[in-house]
Amino acid sequence: MPALPLSMVWVVPALPLFGFVLNGTLALTRPGAKRAVSIVGVGTLMLAFAAAALAVIEFGAQHAAAPLVFHYWDWLPSAALQVPFALQLDQLSAVMILIVTGVGALIHVFSVGYMHDDPGYARYFAYLNLFVFFMLTLVLGASFPVMFVGWEGVGLCSYLLIGFWFNEKINTDAGKKAFIVNRIGDFGFLVAMFLIFWRVGSLDFATVFAKAPAVFPPAGALITAITLFLFLGCTGKSAQIPLYTWLPDAMQGPTPVSALIHAATMVTAGVYLVARCGVLFALSPIGSATVAGVGALTALFAATIALKQWDIKRVLAYSTVSQLGYMFVGVGTGAYAAGIFHLATHAFFKALLFLGSGSVIHAMHRAYHATHSHEDAQDMRNMGGLARSMPWTAPLMWIATLAIAGIPPFAGFFSKDEILGAAFAEAAVRPAWYAFWAMGIAAALLTAFYMTRLMLYTFHGPNRTGEREREHLHEAPWIMTGPLVALGVLTVIGGALNVPPLLGGGAYLEHWLEPVTAAAGQLSPLVEAPPATEWALVVGAVLVAGLGIAGAFRILRPESLLHARLAPPESGLGRILWKKWYADELYDAVIVRPVMWVSREILWKVVDVRIVDGLLVNGTAVFTRALGWIGSQLQTGEVGAYVVLFVTGVLAVLFSALR
Repeated sequence: MPALPLSMVWVVPALPLFGFVLNGTLALTRPGAKRAVSIVGVGTLMLAFAAAALAVIEFGAQHAAAPLVFHYWDWLPSAALQVPFALQLDQLSAVMILIVTGVGALIHVFSVGYMHDDPGYARYFAYLNLFVFFMLTLVLGASFPVMFVGWEGVGLCSYLLIGFWFNEKINTDAGKKAFIVNRIGDFGFLVAMFLIFWRVGSLDFATVFAKAPAVFPPAGALITAITLFLFLGCTGKSAQIPLYTWLPDAMQGPTPVSALIHAATMVTAGVYLVARCGVLFALSPIGSATVAGVGALTALFAATIALKQWDIKRVLAYSTVSQLGYMFVGVGTGAYAAGIFHLATHAFFKALLFLGSGSVIHAMHRAYHATHSHEDAQDMRNMGGLARSMPWTAPLMWIATLAIAGIPPFAGFFSKDEILGAAFAEAAVRPAWYAFWAMGIAAALLTAFYMTRLMLYTFHGPNRTGEREREHLHEAPWIMTGPLVALGVLTVIGGALNVPPLLGGGAYLEHWLEPVTAAAGQLSPLVEAPPATEWALVVGAVLVAGLGIAGAFRILRPESLLHARLAPPESGLGRILWKKWYADELYDAVIVRPVMWVSREILWKVVDVRIVDGLLVNGTAVFTRALGWIGSQLQTGEVGAYVVLFVTGVLAVLFSALR
């Protein structure tokens, strides 16, 4: 197989950009040409994955210890600020481009079936291609500004895709919420870039990371501020406390969009940023502790909310928030390989879960449409017993459920165990990590419980769709089921990427990433736990996952679950969890309403209407009219009067000069 010349790595992001241009043109000129749209949309992603694979193979054959940087043109040449548009291929970006293009291609294939009847089909694929282009720009950028272009681009595309069905206000509101919340985090990213350039004089990754140990005193105020501002950006993009609230609302977009955002692209950007800037975080104990602590708290907090959600996609949304928390525990601990490992395995099983839920929703919508019903097709209380109608989707989603719960030998077991093990070992020198580890264990217990709850209420027990609807329930077509099978295989074997020596593996991913993570590891070495302790942690984590699954089977009774129309309202703690700890209501009362009041009552009615319009605009007009009236009174039309005034003026001037 011919290798892709590494200087042609630009082809990887260029292909989805080309797909966006073609499908965007088709959306404007021939929106009904769905076959052409499908070929372009899916074909460009498959070619991008092939190009990425060839580039990574060629890169691996060179055994390069340093990143390969390709300068294409001078982008921001301004005195001391010299920023070329440059892409960088190293071990970390290689992993990311394979995940983004590989999982992204499967989601594109699934979308062909899921979105086939949608009138905005061409526009959808144009947006989807553009989304992947920006994500590839983000992970391949060789500097903070180039990365920021991709960072902002995925934010724009998330707005377009979440609000794709913009005819309904709830969808547009969700898109605007995602866009605005992410702008708060992006402010932190920008401030961090300003501080880095002010101190280092460059924004290129290679220069910044090489100079950082000499420029920034360890644990100093400046490096702590930089890492905290960077992490503020991460909390927005990767939906961590306090900026996590946009991600559950992102469920208003098409389900494949949820799979793309949650599994392989946008929400992993924050984890990638921390791993990329490992040298900076290694210099800041407070920054790294904040990353791990917020991640652990988010993992537990989001897991509690998922316990009482009834919308199948919303359960998975809070699951994503929780799993991202695990990744931040990993990279915040300094176990960058473990964090990226969980990012990869999560891409497999979470894409499978979301696309599987898409198959369920697809079947429910078709059943309700066939019988002219108008029930909520995403409410688990309206489902039940679907395993009999969906013999492929049900077992595949069970595989993903066991993986996310941490049951061996599925992929999630290996990656989650490495993160928890690293956190426990770190606690030997930094005791705060005992709390982070405990929150991670508690989140693992809840994860196993709520995911089993989702499966039991959706696929088992009696069917609650209705007699007529049940006859129309069936498995999705193979254009949708095929990607599920591929993701199921990856979920089963994905753990082989980084099986630790403790379990007889070679830790391949960890060794692959060493050229990227070594510098941070030298500044802040990972603490190694004794083998006996590691075995105890592994066994304990599996027992906790098993307890969560067994507890769900023991406590939950699908046969007694009532249809959503008949279900009594939630009360007590269940209502608090169902209302998501009232976080949205709190933000609305403390932030949204005061800002709107200030905007309306002060900025609009006082500043805009009274000062700008009333005093400046209208006042200027009144003043000008008054001057004109005064001037008009001096115009009498009598020559004698003009002569008198002229002479009087001349005498006044002379008198003033003589004095």
